Amino acid sequence: MSTRYSRYGKPPRVGDAPLVRRTLIGVVLLIGAFLILAPLMVIGVEAFSKGWQVYRDTIIHPDTRHAIMLTVLTALIAVPVNTAFGIAAAWAITKFDFPGKRLLLVVIEIPFSVSPIVAGVAYLFVYGLQGIFGPFLDAYDIKILFAVPGIVIASMFVTAPFVARELIPLMQAQGRDLEEAATSLGASGWRTFLSVTLPNVRWALLYGVVLCNARVMGEFGAVSVVSGNIRGQTNTLPLHIELLYHDYQTAGAFAAASILATVAVFTIIAKVALERLGAGRGRKQSNPAEKAS
Repeated sequence: MSTRYSRYGKPPRVGDAPLVRRTLIGVVLLIGAFLILAPLMVIGVEAFSKGWQVYRDTIIHPDTRHAIMLTVLTALIAVPVNTAFGIAAAWAITKFDFPGKRLLLVVIEIPFSVSPIVAGVAYLFVYGLQGIFGPFLDAYDIKILFAVPGIVIASMFVTAPFVARELIPLMQAQGRDLEEAATSLGASGWRTFLSVTLPNVRWALLYGVVLCNARVMGEFGAVSVVSGNIRGQTNTLPLHIELLYHDYQTAGAFAAASILATVAVFTIIAKVALERLGAGRGRKQSNPAEKAS
């Protein structure tokens, strides 16, 4: 049986033919243009469709400003907490052996397999008046749902896996040799983490933080259930956009949506930058000549 080889002496790959390669690239570009670029362009056009003054009035409106501030506040709380959770979970899973390790991995993945709407409804049955802790919270006048704590908790649930999912594969690939060597030389646990583990995973950590932040700011499903959609009080920016659209303030809705679109663009730029920095660092570490020089 004869095997066909390309001009470079390697077996042909799927898509090596120029026609197939160009067709695949064209299809990807076409789908990307219609599904990604076209909506972003529509947001930019519609946001200024009634002029700069309407755009400005929408952005500086008290309800919009409150929605922006609440979204930022939620991110400032949820992202650091989920970052700490992701680091702790990745450290425990990759550096230690313990009963329930696989169960912990499954628990981390749950927010990706559960609909955000379902998660929001579940919180109603936990913290609502008819929920498990509802009577206790009501007796002490503690508000979780339809208030900022409920929004933060729902956002934390949805974004909990992002940092851990970025760190676990990398830390598994790196193994435990460096940490064990540092420990054998007398380094404490914190010193080992700060001097050995953290520098080796910092790009993956930053990448996970960027994705987590973007998802917190854009979360709609779970937050819409637990917030109560109270205008000017418990509306995050995605919920405020929906209210503007339902009030037939189309230009205002697109103006508010342009803020999230801008966040998305900066997220993509940060993602690409972190990937390049991480790849460049990996090439330097894998090149003995560069390290010796």
